[in-house]
Amino acid sequence: MENFNPYLEKIDLTYWRDLCQREGRLRHYEAGEFFLEAGKVARFMGYVQSGSLKYTVNDSEGNEHVINLEPEGGFASDFPNSLYGIPSKVSVIATSPCEIYCVPTAALRSRISTDPEFKFIVAKTTEQIFEQVYSRLIESYTISPRERYQQLVAKYPYLFEIFQLQDIASFLRITPTHLSRIRKETTSDK
Repeated sequence: MENFNPYLEKIDLTYWRDLCQREGRLRHYEAGEFFLEAGKVARFMGYVQSGSLKYTVNDSEGNEHVINLEPEGGFASDFPNSLYGIPSKVSVIATSPCEIYCVPTAALRSRISTDPEFKFIVAKTTEQIFEQVYSRLIESYTISPRERYQQLVAKYPYLFEIFQLQDIASFLRITPTHLSRIRKETTSDK
């Protein structure tokens, strides 16, 4: 199964997963429970052993917008802000029951100043996350919602089995009604 977040294919995924499993504690989160709440400094960074999460922001009117989805095998974190003690601009919420290997960010924060290799890995991971976010921003302006949907389901056909339609629609920056219409049109085109 291809990684939903392409930056994971360009970093040392084994390093981060092993770090979380070796130094972290397995914690359970129920669907709807916050892993991280916007405005707070993340206490943990974690490897998602099972389950799924969504990253959200609220607009000035309090409406929730999904800016990322994180299926099993990914990471839960406001990276790199959590490693520098910066309050998060996003919330990370379990969309299903999750088991996450959680490493305290305070321990990782102190490691940055004492471990040059770790500092380098953090920098390289940050670069890859930036590249992914920047590419998605550009695509949101240059690719139609229908094309974004088609690319999404071509790469991740399992997405609707894991995430709710309204969360996928929000991620695509369209309404659930628009997404349903695109799905219906795309299905009838085949």
